[in-house]
Amino acid sequence: MSEPKSHNSITNMDEFANTASYSLLETLNADPDATDSGEDYWPRQVFSGHYVPVKPTPIENAVYISHSSTLFEELGMDPALAQDKLFDAMFSGDLSGVPAPMKPYGWATGYALSIYGTEYNEQCPFKTGNGYGDGRALSVFEGVLNGKRWEMQLKGGGTTPYCRGADGRAVLRSSVREFLAQEFMHALGIPSTRSLCLYASQSETVDRPWYREGSHSENPDIMVSNSVAITTRVASSFLRVGQIELFARRARSQAHSMAMQELEQIVEYAIEREYKQQIDSSLPLPEKVLALATEFRERLTTLVTHWMRVGFCQGNFNSDNCAVGGFTLDFGPFGFCERFEPYFQPWTGGGVTSRFLISLWPQRKTLSPFVLH
Repeated sequence: MSEPKSHNSITNMDEFANTASYSLLETLNADPDATDSGEDYWPRQVFSGHYVPVKPTPIENAVYISHSSTLFEELGMDPALAQDKLFDAMFSGDLSGVPAPMKPYGWATGYALSIYGTEYNEQCPFKTGNGYGDGRALSVFEGVLNGKRWEMQLKGGGTTPYCRGADGRAVLRSSVREFLAQEFMHALGIPSTRSLCLYASQSETVDRPWYREGSHSENPDIMVSNSVAITTRVASSFLRVGQIELFARRARSQAHSMAMQELEQIVEYAIEREYKQQIDSSLPLPEKVLALATEFRERLTTLVTHWMRVGFCQGNFNSDNCAVGGFTLDFGPFGFCERFEPYFQPWTGGGVTSRFLISLWPQRKTLSPFVLH
C-alpha cells in the first residue's frame, strides 16, 4: 500500500482530506449484498465480504465536548481544527460535506466471538455468526498523518447491519469514561486505542440500564435517560482476532466459494497493516502465518503484563475485543484494581458475572468494591 505524504501542520479539512488513504477499502472485499448508497441500517446476515459500507447517523444538535491535544499534536493537526465546522460535522456523524478524496461513507466489519476458546453464535440474532460485528462502531477515515497510518472510528455513530436490534448509540457517560481511559492508558505507556474527539447531542437521548440510588443489585435495576454522544477512537487499525476467526470459521466449513480466499486476504492484510516491519512479505503464506502467531503472542503477553502492572482489568477480553495489533481495544466493562485482588473481575452485566466468578472462586458471592460502573 502506498504511503502518501502528510502535512506537518493540518489546519483545515482540505489538508486533512489530502492525507486520506483507504487501504482497507481498496484491498479487501465489500459485502456483495451491500447498498450503493451506504444506507444499510437494519440487522441482516452478511454472508461474505470483509466490510459493509455504511453511512453514520449524525447525532442531533451536536456540541463539541473535548479533543485530545496530545493526539492532535502527534497527528500533526492544529488544535483549531477541532472547532472547524466540517470537522465538527464529520466527527458527530455527518459525512455529507467532507471534501474529496475522503469517502462520504464509513464501514462496519463482522467478526466472531470465542470465550475461553469456545466458539459462540448465540450473540448473533440469526444464531449463525453472520450477524455479529460492529453494531455501533463505524470507521470513517483511514490515512497517513505524520508518516504513520491511522484509522478513525466513530463509537455511537448509529446502526449497521450488525446492530442486533439495538439503537447504535453510545451515551455521554460511557463515552467520557472511554475517552479518558484511552488517553490515560497511553500516558501510562500501555498500547491502546486513542481518543481524538468527543461530541454530545443537546437533544437526543436514549434509555440505558442503571442502578437505583443506594442499590446493592449485582445488575442494573432501572432504566434512565442518557444524552447521546459520539467519541472518535483512533488506532493503527481496528482489525480484531475475532475478525480473522470469522473468516477461518467460514473457510473451515466451506461456507461459500470465496471463503478460503477471503481468509487468506484478511491474514495478508493484517500482516501488512500491523506487522509489516516484523514479517518478511516474500515468505510463503504458511510461514507468514506462523510468524504472525509468534509476533502476536509476544505483543499480547506484553500487553497483559502491562495491564497487571497498573491493575487494569478488561472485563470482556474475548476474541471479538482483542486487537490483532496487540493493543487495548474496547473500553467496555473495565476496572482498575486499586490493591492486588487475584479474583477481581469487573464485568457486571449479561449474566456472565457468575460464570467468571464461579470458575475462579466458587465461594465468592460479591463483586469487588473497585468495580467502576
